[in-house]
Amino acid sequence: MILKHMKSIFAVKDLRKKIIFTLATVLVFKFLSVIPVPGVNTDGLAAIIKQQQGLAFFSALMGGWIEHFSVILMGLSPYINALIIVQLLWVIVPKIEAMQKEGEQGQKKINKITRWLALPLAFVQSYGMILLLNNLAGGSIINTTDRSVVFTAMLVITTWTMFLMWLGEIMTEYGIGNGISVIITAWVLAWVPGMIINYFSTGAYSLFAWLLVLTLIIIYIIIRFTEWNRRIPIIYTRTWGEEKSYFPIRINQAWMVPIIFAVSLVTFPSIIGQILSTSGSYAARDVWDFLVKYFGMNNPSWAFIAVYFILVILFSFFYVSITFNTDQVAESIQKRGGYIPGIRPGVETSEYFSKVSARLNLFGGWFLAIIAVLPYVMSKLMGQSVNLLISGAGLIIIVSVILDLIRKVDTEMKMYDYDKFR
Repeated sequence: MILKHMKSIFAVKDLRKKIIFTLATVLVFKFLSVIPVPGVNTDGLAAIIKQQQGLAFFSALMGGWIEHFSVILMGLSPYINALIIVQLLWVIVPKIEAMQKEGEQGQKKINKITRWLALPLAFVQSYGMILLLNNLAGGSIINTTDRSVVFTAMLVITTWTMFLMWLGEIMTEYGIGNGISVIITAWVLAWVPGMIINYFSTGAYSLFAWLLVLTLIIIYIIIRFTEWNRRIPIIYTRTWGEEKSYFPIRINQAWMVPIIFAVSLVTFPSIIGQILSTSGSYAARDVWDFLVKYFGMNNPSWAFIAVYFILVILFSFFYVSITFNTDQVAESIQKRGGYIPGIRPGVETSEYFSKVSARLNLFGGWFLAIIAVLPYVMSKLMGQSVNLLISGAGLIIIVSVILDLIRKVDTEMKMYDYDKFR
């Protein structure tokens, strides 16, 4: 059945070209992941990563690129941060909000602003990443006292980060699905084989089987969670009568953004502590050591887990309140002659959307928070570090992207069938 479906997909010439182009672009991305930054001591870096838990965690988090100190070390995180910042600016800068209402042309302008903002963010973030990783490795990766070496490394990392962003946009244009999302998915999946090999090499077969079953269960729950939405009935008044429709509001309206926000905020004290732990007075070092101990993502404390959980929920409400403009939705429905049965058009419709969104977001925020802290809670309860084959946050990304790709392929197939019989 699956082979038959795959054969029918590749029988469509345009769709086949898009899929091949997407796979080829992913291979380019994978090739870049093993190219080291010039001036970096990669000899013995893998051994240091195995010895130091902090580096081992970051290596897993970054898809294993730290072992090579790859030119795409940061992935698309600067672009994601820039995208989130621009979205938040919608409510602050009227010009950006006006661009959003201009349709396709406005979206092109917003994309351009995002790309330009990602450039300085990538440059600054590359410096912080170099300092952090060098400090975790005991200063053996790069000579930070040589400014020319550090500056060159920053330029290389920033340049290839921007290239990766361009690669994602090209994939969107000529491939299948959203290129940025596909690259992020490939980034998440890249370190799964290493995780599996690690469990088999240590003989932890029962643990691997248990984690595999748990991962499959979580995937099923995430699929149901991602696809579930509340359909609000809308009636449009037409000259020939009434037309019924629905306005869907997803339970997961914020996608992965709350987790990204929460991770950035809750790990910031630990990152600062890692960088400054070897400097300052003894009193200052005690403060940095305290931050590393209680706010590090490697063997986190219960305080870290609690703060992380609460932040995900809070940021979920915060982000949705900014991006979901209920007044604009209510106004749009009213202009098209629509109304919600039992609800007056205008202000009452906007308030109704706000209440429904808040209720759904409560469940969505709790779900995201549970998925985010699940590995840490498991590690605490079992008394040892337990890593899912794919992190909960990573599973949300993968499920969302794969479901989107399936929809895109189905749409292409339907268009092909329509053109064939037209």
